Amino acid sequence: MNDIDKKYQESLDFLYSFIDYSLKRNFRYAEEKFNLARMREFMHLLGDPQNDYQIIHVAGTKGKGSVSAMCASVLSAQGYQTGLYTSPHMVDFTERIQINGSHITKVELVEFIDELKPLTEKVPEITTFELTTALAFLFFSRRKVDYAVMEVGLGGRLDATNIVNPLISVITSISYDHVKILGNTLSEIAGEKGGIIKPNIPVVIAPQKEEARLKLEEIAQANHAPTIQVGRDYLYAADAHSLDGQTFLVWTPDEQPLVDEFIESAGRDIWSPLRLRIPLMGFHQVENAATAYATLKTIEKFGVDLTQGAYRKGFAKVQWPGRMEILRSHPPLVIDSAHNRYSALKLRQAMDDYFPGLPIVLVFGASEDKDIEGMFQELLPRVWRVIATQSSHPRSTDANTLVNLAHQFGRSAQAILPIEDALAAALNEGGQESVVLVTGSIFVAAAARDIYGKMTQNTPQS
Repeated sequence: MNDIDKKYQESLDFLYSFIDYSLKRNFRYAEEKFNLARMREFMHLLGDPQNDYQIIHVAGTKGKGSVSAMCASVLSAQGYQTGLYTSPHMVDFTERIQINGSHITKVELVEFIDELKPLTEKVPEITTFELTTALAFLFFSRRKVDYAVMEVGLGGRLDATNIVNPLISVITSISYDHVKILGNTLSEIAGEKGGIIKPNIPVVIAPQKEEARLKLEEIAQANHAPTIQVGRDYLYAADAHSLDGQTFLVWTPDEQPLVDEFIESAGRDIWSPLRLRIPLMGFHQVENAATAYATLKTIEKFGVDLTQGAYRKGFAKVQWPGRMEILRSHPPLVIDSAHNRYSALKLRQAMDDYFPGLPIVLVFGASEDKDIEGMFQELLPRVWRVIATQSSHPRSTDANTLVNLAHQFGRSAQAILPIEDALAAALNEGGQESVVLVTGSIFVAAAARDIYGKMTQNTPQS
């Protein structure tokens, strides 16, 4: 280990020495733990750098990372200095803080954490995520970004990112996740996610189940926040897809008569709706792209200059690994970070679209606080064989527990550890006529991505 790698690891060890709720099995999502006053105090000590640039603030259960990445990619394509803050990371911690697609360097991370260290003594009980968020705010200020896209970590109302006064708020698809923390109903969960809605600040709402939509509308109305709904104020449709990506159409209600004529002419009409390409797979990513598009079109009204060329380039070049990512096309190897029932349903639908009829060998590992039975109910009817595994994360479910549950669904299953051996076994069993799908958590997907990359470093992909 060289000197900078050693200092980098020491900096990460320092960060993780604080309260890290991502490692805890059960905790209350309450003000005494997630204290915005504490975060505000810490940022004030830093000079409130989060006020030095315009912010797009993104919450939701699924899709918030993809929407954030798309917004940042388009802004960057236009030439703006654009920050992107997301969590968790796939492989390396530096992925969480980016400017124009480039991660914060290890050297920069060490320098900024050294600057934060003395201040931690002045704010008792500050958490790992709060420090990481403060680091991102400060880094973006020092690097003079024009815009920053900030993804909420957990919930929204009490999240460390929620000290901002954003240019616009965005709520992506809401579904059941972290129910012990955020609530047992979609309305309760939406209440927490909708906590990022600010007085008089516009909010873009992705397509929602009615219970969630009504709660978000209620919060927006109470805050006099102009509401832009995807599917109502911006319309969209999938166009064509392949293993290289997909295209989609987007238009406004005012353009609907022209869209009708376009459809009736079987696409031969002179006018056509805007067609954009994304390299991400699955119809849910079309929904995410439409949400990002609606967000960007809305901020154009505040003087943000975005050309059609920037939209085309930004969407086409967006990078968001580990989400329905095809690591090998033949025979197919796919990884995905699905970790709740809704995302498992979207994944299964995408597998049906892209690999109809092909048997699936599933490599699965998940955290123990997840709705594993719900995920299995969506995935296993489509699966031929299950290989259960687990990541090194402290909250990983025991692989044998997963095997027993898979047997209850009438599926052949076995536990194989570590993930390297599980992936190798799946690739061997799948042969030439099956799809190997790795999913259940971002940790398992990330591990498989890293392992496969090492396996093929000196071998051309098929």
